[in-house]
Amino acid sequence: MSGTDAAAQKVRTGRIHLIDSIRGFTIISMVLFHLCYDLRFINGVQLSFFRPSFMDVWRDSISWTFLFVAGLMYAQSHDNARRGAKYLLVGLAVRIATTVANVDVPVRFGIFFCMGACTLACLLLDRCRLLPRSVPACLALAGAFLLVLGVNSGYVGIDNWVVRLPGELYSWGGLAWLGFPSPTFESGDYYPLLPYLLMYLSGATLGRHLREKGGYPAWAYAQGPRWLEFLGRHTIAVYLLHQPIILLALGDLL
Repeated sequence: MSGTDAAAQKVRTGRIHLIDSIRGFTIISMVLFHLCYDLRFINGVQLSFFRPSFMDVWRDSISWTFLFVAGLMYAQSHDNARRGAKYLLVGLAVRIATTVANVDVPVRFGIFFCMGACTLACLLLDRCRLLPRSVPACLALAGAFLLVLGVNSGYVGIDNWVVRLPGELYSWGGLAWLGFPSPTFESGDYYPLLPYLLMYLSGATLGRHLREKGGYPAWAYAQGPRWLEFLGRHTIAVYLLHQPIILLALGDLL
């Protein structure tokens, strides 16, 4: 192997700095979203732009990115069982903290529960040799995600092409974790296995494909802004700390 080939191989097996930058950008977006949410719904500040349609798109851009990237990183992890358990523990900590704080609706089956459950579900599929690993499969899973996006509201499909799911699925609160919440279920941040497992699997499929094809493109390994990558490498810490800091700051300012 020539010196040039060896250097190229080294780059393609190094840290994927692009992923750190994407996570850093997304965690900043999340902090700003929660700042706007707290200002409007907790402190009563009128934000004319922070309305349901805009809120939904902004929220989805954050959570969908986190789930897809978490799926991408499935192929890079040396211990996905431990990784999934860590996510679940963070989700449990968030549930306890939001219940005790009683500032807003407690978080039940939030984004970290989802990433943990999806990681373990993906691991099970992988062990059973059922995890796909191609670009068409990645796109198919992303399309399936969009088709079943309404499962938490009782239907699957898009626009006028929908199928209503049996109401019995939603009559028992014990299936909320799976994606079938009862009429009395409440959560400040709700991301059950369905439909979000499909978004995670879409990322995991692409990540596995890229790894088997020799890695990400060379430009994905180029270092970005250090401060942005730092945030991307510490998203869990930022997630756990940002809301208490925002609430304390707003309490002092308003």
